[in-house]
Amino acid sequence: MLLERNVIEFEWDKGNEEKNFQKHLVSSNEAEEAFFDKDKQEYPDPTHSESEIRKIMVGSTKLGRLLFVVYTKRKGKIRIISARDLNKRKERSLYEEAT
Repeated sequence: MLLERNVIEFEWDKGNEEKNFQKHLVSSNEAEEAFFDKDKQEYPDPTHSESEIRKIMVGSTKLGRLLFVVYTKRKGKIRIISARDLNKRKERSLYEEAT
């Protein structure tokens, strides 16, 4: 994934941030770490890009946890919509093949 160098700020909806942690046990800081993985992969998310362009990013945290992150860009910020463990065999193989 080519992360734009001028996009370095993250934004969370407080409701989504809390729901994401309760459901997937991924903190906001941990989800943000995955964006700095040099081997991260990015994919379009056309199914959920009706009102805004959403993307899927797969990356590893500092502790090696592989995450599946859905995000969009708003006003120069990365707005994380959801983050969870990379647990589907197909998703994991895409990341592993690229690294």
